[in-house]
Amino acid sequence: MAEHAYDVIVIGSGAAGLTAAINLAERFRVAVLAKGGISDGSTAWAQGGIAAVLEPGDTFESHVEDTMIAGAGLNNRRTVEYVVENAPAAIERLASLGVPFNAGESDRWHLTREGGHSHRRIVHVDDATGWAVQQALERAAAANPNITLIPHMAAIDLVTGRHGQRYSGDGHVWGVYAVNRQTGLVDLFTARATILATGGAGRTYLYSTAPRGATGDGIAMAWRAGARVSNMEFMQFHPTCLYNLEVKNFLITEAMRGEGGQLKLPTDGHRFMPDFDPRAELAPRDIVARAIDHEIKRLGLDYVHLDISHKPAEFIIEHFPTIHARLLELGIDITREPIPVVPAQHYTCGGVLVDLKGRTDLPGLYAAGEVTQSGLHGANRLASNSLLECFVFGAAAATHIARHWDELPPAPPIRAWDESRVSDSDEEVVVQHNWREIRRFMWDFVGIVRTTKRLERAQHRVALLRREVEEYYGNFRVTPDLIELRNLIEVAGLIVRSALARKESRGLHYTLDYPDTLPDAVDTILTP
Repeated sequence: MAEHAYDVIVIGSGAAGLTAAINLAERFRVAVLAKGGISDGSTAWAQGGIAAVLEPGDTFESHVEDTMIAGAGLNNRRTVEYVVENAPAAIERLASLGVPFNAGESDRWHLTREGGHSHRRIVHVDDATGWAVQQALERAAAANPNITLIPHMAAIDLVTGRHGQRYSGDGHVWGVYAVNRQTGLVDLFTARATILATGGAGRTYLYSTAPRGATGDGIAMAWRAGARVSNMEFMQFHPTCLYNLEVKNFLITEAMRGEGGQLKLPTDGHRFMPDFDPRAELAPRDIVARAIDHEIKRLGLDYVHLDISHKPAEFIIEHFPTIHARLLELGIDITREPIPVVPAQHYTCGGVLVDLKGRTDLPGLYAAGEVTQSGLHGANRLASNSLLECFVFGAAAATHIARHWDELPPAPPIRAWDESRVSDSDEEVVVQHNWREIRRFMWDFVGIVRTTKRLERAQHRVALLRREVEEYYGNFRVTPDLIELRNLIEVAGLIVRSALARKESRGLHYTLDYPDTLPDAVDTILTP
């Protein structure tokens, strides 16, 4: 087993991880581990943009209120204010790194508006903001001699000072064990501080817009190490994912509805959103997703239509060049015909509990981005606040580490990864089957609309699969697929437990057994 020592280890190479690394690299030697390629995370997929108060007439108070309303009051107001107030500086920093944000005709920025926002405040790079941000951050990281980018490393578990301790908040984290996807060997990475920036858990579900690697690894690792996890019942479903049997997770951005796209039934062309909400297509995405889910189930449809073809062709191509080009390849001309869409899991609002400094419960362990529950999103994330959270908390974690460096002790000797009692698996089919089974029952039983009975069925299946996976994990050499399966079952269990604990409907958690919202908004907090 190879051992690698750095000052700081960052697990994840998207917006949160690279922001933290770039901020730390002025003083420290940083390793950034990516499970696949450096660009493979969710950041590169983000089509929409980044929310920030940048125009006259808009205010921090208004952005805070919009975020709180979308989050159904479950947000931590201090966190929301902190992120919103730091947003304009984050945009300036990205611009200085070379992100080519669209310019307005008379203003510095071209701002769009998305569902749930009371003002135009979304800066963007056409309809591929995330890709432009990812490229700029990667360039800055690659050019910095203090940053080592290490792709194809699948993290297995955090290295804690007391392996096997129950939750106590004092299991110091010294780094991570990870399997090299190319050699199959386990490496040890040690550091004084470790930052989780591993993204969400979208691949727990059958339909998801998340990249294939979004298997909740950071949430599962932090939970096993002894950190608390919060609000896992709040899974955001994006209302409009392309329905196509070949292309599983192509997202049709929120901004298309912001610019006039209409949702219609494929049977008779009826525009149905006004039947559900006076804001029609501009209602928050949980309302839109539930309305589509309702119509699909009521009529036995495979999909509904999203139609922007009533707008001029030049307008459509100028605003949505990426989507227009991609769908043309699939035989759909959005300037002339509607797009078949279905809801799909899109964002994990819960995660590892962190404070405003990005600190988890465990000394030496920080986290930023979708892996966390920071208090920003509450019961439902407001559009274009997700990349923003990555920049603000990536920088916050880096700042806290730098200021408190002398309080972070160096790693003690760490024991090597023990593979003496395991063999290579000859039953990969078991891993693949269980992966498919989790995603199917989570979609059917723990989806957009829930019932206690369905959640209990899911809980029963989680328990069965957990036993199988634990036995398998104990006997066979770790592989990336097995690591992901183990994390998926852990996260599925956390989601189901959290959903059963919430005896109300709030934000993204909608249950037919408790349709009302309770007067007090209370976080669901699970303690290992």
